[in-house]
Amino acid sequence: MASAKPASTGPLVLVCGDDDFAVKQRAKLLYTKWCEELGGMDHETIDATAGNADEALRALGKLREALQTLPFFGGGKAIWFRDCNFLGEERTASSSVVTDSLGSLATDLKEFNWQNIRLVISAGKVDKRRSFYKTIEKAGSVEVFAGWSIDQKGWMDEAEMWAAKELNALGKQIADDALGELTARVGPNARALASEVEKLSLHAGDRLEITFADVETITTRNKQSRAFALADALGDRHLPRLMKCLDEELWEIRHKIDRDKSEVGLLYGMISKIRTLILLNEMIREGWIKPNASYDQLKTLASRVPADKLPADKKYNPLAMHPFVLSNALRQVRNYSSAELVRAMDLLLQANRKLVGSSLDSAMVLQQTLVEIVGDADRKPVAR
Repeated sequence: MASAKPASTGPLVLVCGDDDFAVKQRAKLLYTKWCEELGGMDHETIDATAGNADEALRALGKLREALQTLPFFGGGKAIWFRDCNFLGEERTASSSVVTDSLGSLATDLKEFNWQNIRLVISAGKVDKRRSFYKTIEKAGSVEVFAGWSIDQKGWMDEAEMWAAKELNALGKQIADDALGELTARVGPNARALASEVEKLSLHAGDRLEITFADVETITTRNKQSRAFALADALGDRHLPRLMKCLDEELWEIRHKIDRDKSEVGLLYGMISKIRTLILLNEMIREGWIKPNASYDQLKTLASRVPADKLPADKKYNPLAMHPFVLSNALRQVRNYSSAELVRAMDLLLQANRKLVGSSLDSAMVLQQTLVEIVGDADRKPVAR
């Protein structure tokens, strides 16, 4: 959620990026600040969301008119060109008439007299190759909010820091394990996280601290956290929940809801989970970690484990994982014996060969493999 550039106080600012929640918050903050500084009643907010080229041209026309219309009672004027959706690679943005109009506007903005006039443009993804973007970058400033991604290393840490800061502003504190559960349930979605933070604060009432039980009771599990749900169901050895999560993921793949997902990608996620359980099992056997280690103890685990005993690649090293994810995995280790974990890895590798090198139905391959790994859904935890 952090801006790629520091906040600017110049008269022309483009706020853009994947994180629409952060983009809108920042643009609103700038617009409100300018309105207060400039005073008067002539400030304007222009809806820049367009469904086609004609609507885009009308929005640009309103912006030109707003820039050319001086404040009626003197003083200054703040303009917010809000939620612009034709600065990237959208169909509307590729229209020649829109491109020409943006080019003409860029020339005007470059030569514009910004005395007592302020303009903030908020948008989603922006094509940095276009002259409009380059003009604003030179004549004003650009702030980019990239947003979190499930594939981004460290997104949970960023989300936790943001949520803790927001709760602190509401006069609340949150336990570490509750904070980890909150971000895992919500996933990399700033807007949803903000909503859940507000719900938790209201639920806590006069209480200062928000607990793990509060998060379990109040927080909604977001669909973007399903990557955790599938791996957790496998770690928990809960066959009905595992099959349900798998069906949901496969449905999204078949209907191309998320084009970045694939059956092989799901398989690799489960391989990663079993690999983590195997490594944790060995760490317990070596005495480097206790099976019932607390969340706080896991934070200092790196200082007690010989660095040369674990993979150098952070992608395979449990110590590089977020403490909450590691804590969950440690709890799940007891559900499998060492032999079962090794067998599970072998079954997953066999499934990989079938998915890549055969014409077998991928859903059937994954389902059969997981049933073989998990076995009886009602079995008790492995005795150690």
